[in-house]
Parts: sequence; structure tokens; C-alpha cells
Amino acid sequence: MVSASLQTGSSPWPVRLVTLMLWALAAASVVTWGLRLSAPASGMAAAAAPQALPAPDAQAIGRLLGAVTATSSQTLAPAAASRFGLMGVLAGKTGASGAALIAVGGEPARTFRIGAPVDGDLVLQSIGPRGVELGVSGAAPSVSLNFPDRP
Repeated sequence: MVSASLQTGSSPWPVRLVTLMLWALAAASVVTWGLRLSAPASGMAAAAAPQALPAPDAQAIGRLLGAVTATSSQTLAPAAASRFGLMGVLAGKTGASGAALIAVGGEPARTFRIGAPVDGDLVLQSIGPRGVELGVSGAAPSVSLNFPDRP
């Protein structure tokens, strides 16, 4: 009697290879679970429950990084930022050119270029794709106006 595989002319190798791969997967699964179950329980418990860190003190970090104490620059920034409304920006590729459309104190918005006085001694210092920075000429920016993040 002749076997069925010889009668149809198909090779038995594909079936043998699939069977070999299934046995290899089963052996790998047994080895993996054996290693997991034989690991010490204390190592897994320590990794599963990390200890909570105390909350950082923002004022201490600010002093460490050289921040100015809560005087004029920090109290003026929110008040000054509420006076300005950023309506639009046109930023250049280098960041040294561009214009911004800013409303000051409830007035209609006007166009300002980098270096132009916006209000009093505040000038437009830099323009980015999502906002602008204002400050006294030659000093660090004191007011940052940004568009809200998109959802």
C-alpha cells in the first residue's frame, strides 16, 4: 500500500517544518515560565512597588538655579501678560525676522516687528512659531505670549 503523500505528489516537508516550529514555541514557553517561577519573590515585589518620592520644593529649586526672588519681574509678568493679546505671528526661518499681531490694553491689534516698542519700554524681542517674547531692550524677556495648545 502506498502512502497518501506519495499518491498526491506533495512533499511532507512543509508539515514537518510547521510541526518543528510549534514544538520549538512550546519549549520556549516552558523555559520562559520556568525561569519566571524560579526567580526569587522578593525581587519581583520590590520591582512592582516603587517607593514614592517626596514632592520637590519649587522655591528651593528656583534658588538653586539662581532665580530672582518674588519681586517685580515675577509679579509683573502675569499682570503684563494679561494686558497683551497675541492675535498672530509671521516668523522668519532664522528667528531674527518676522512680525507679530498684538493687541495692547484692549485696543485693536497692531503689527510689530522684532525690536519695535510695544508698550512703554517693552519691545518685541523674539518671534517663534507658537508665540512671542517681550522685554526691556538688552535684557532677558519678561513677558511670553503663546497661542494655546491644539487639542
